[in-house]
Amino acid sequence: METTKLSSTLAILVVVTTSVLFPLHQTVMAQLTSSTQPAYPPDTIFNMVDNSVVQITTRNPNLQTQNATELGSGFIYDKQGHIITNNHVVDGAKLVDVTFVDGSRYIASTIGRDAYSDIAVLQIVGNLTHSSKPLIIANSSKLKIGEHVFAIGHPFGIENTMTAGIIGQTRYLLSIPQLGVFTPDVIQTDAAINPGNSGGPLVNTKGEVIGLIIGRIISIGAPGSYPGLTVAASSNTITRIVSSLIRTGTYTHPYLGLAGITLTSNLAESINGLARNFKGILINSIAKDGPADRAGIQGSTVDKYSKTHWGDIITAIDGHHLVRIEDLISYIEEHKSVGNQLTLTAYREGQMFNLTTTLSARPPQNVQKYSSPPL
Repeated sequence: METTKLSSTLAILVVVTTSVLFPLHQTVMAQLTSSTQPAYPPDTIFNMVDNSVVQITTRNPNLQTQNATELGSGFIYDKQGHIITNNHVVDGAKLVDVTFVDGSRYIASTIGRDAYSDIAVLQIVGNLTHSSKPLIIANSSKLKIGEHVFAIGHPFGIENTMTAGIIGQTRYLLSIPQLGVFTPDVIQTDAAINPGNSGGPLVNTKGEVIGLIIGRIISIGAPGSYPGLTVAASSNTITRIVSSLIRTGTYTHPYLGLAGITLTSNLAESINGLARNFKGILINSIAKDGPADRAGIQGSTVDKYSKTHWGDIITAIDGHHLVRIEDLISYIEEHKSVGNQLTLTAYREGQMFNLTTTLSARPPQNVQKYSSPPL
């Protein structure tokens, strides 16, 4: 689901792969767990995870040298040799080099990618004989703000490093302007990361993966980055998407085809008949022939006299009340699939009514290459 107008307090993504010049020659499906294991000290956690975190080296044909490479991180997902990393780390490469902390190197092929969640799956070519174990994937719905977390990866090509922080926000709505979409259920933490950390695991005090590090974020309109704000795809997002990437190479996101904003008190006052505390999603625009259009949802328009005619206000989806645009995006992404029906409750000119539609697949878009962070 897309939206085009949001408040300036939202943030946009800055990914953190790193480019390094090297001589050319250097270049089980995990189950959600509610583990009762006790918390471990940081050094124990590092030793538990370290051997399963890899450095990913990708040749970058866009850099002006034949020895140019880009570095990222990843982690072992199952005993079949699948490795989880970011989509922007592999950046379209079919084959990459994978290096373990003991120096063991393998070639891996990219078998699945999803730009919208920034998740990719690699598979070791041949047999994985390394002694590493798949990391345990935790249930990120159990996370609480203030929990201690650790980021492990390869910043600047340095062998496995560990940084610590706390969870600052859960279920964060992340803007990815290169795709024109918003990704729900993102974890925000103050654990420090740098170029090369992308694709590494964010783990809890039990050594379980609760997120996949994506990058840092910056405020819209701000002059520079905020090094203290790190974002990671949640482990529940990983679990939902990776199984499809392994099976089919792709993940199809459900699509409603509208753009809207959270209804504020000021906006509500400008719409005749609404109280300041009226809650819902004001619809700005509708994608032609999309599910919302087929349902009869109306967007806002401006007439030839520059007068705004406000669109519908969506107040509920499948009977679940909506307060913010994040609620709508998250519900569709996490609870619906392509071909599912849903019912939208809408307000228009003093009347409340229900409209039913069937979700389609998100149409392909022109995916721009992620920009480098201003480090």
